[in-house]
Amino acid sequence: MVSKTVVINNPTGLHLRPAGNLCKEAVKYKSRITFNYRNNTTNAKSVLSVLAACVKQGEEIELVCEGDDEEEALANMTKIIEEGLGESSES
Repeated sequence: MVSKTVVINNPTGLHLRPAGNLCKEAVKYKSRITFNYRNNTTNAKSVLSVLAACVKQGEEIELVCEGDDEEEALANMTKIIEEGLGESSES
């Protein structure tokens, strides 16, 4: 198991489009991918779960990857989050 704390920096937080982009990346890996936010664990492969977490811009989540490709999954998930999940940082 590997984990890393990352900041959600896209302007709208994890609303539908970035949540979809997060899930689209997560399902590429065999590893179980979750994130911890406000004492809850969320399945990063489920759009509904990600939306239900209500993560806003500037908030931190702890990504957790567990499985055969956990290192690759964590590196790539961190990268897309840091890049704004496909959204511009300008509003």
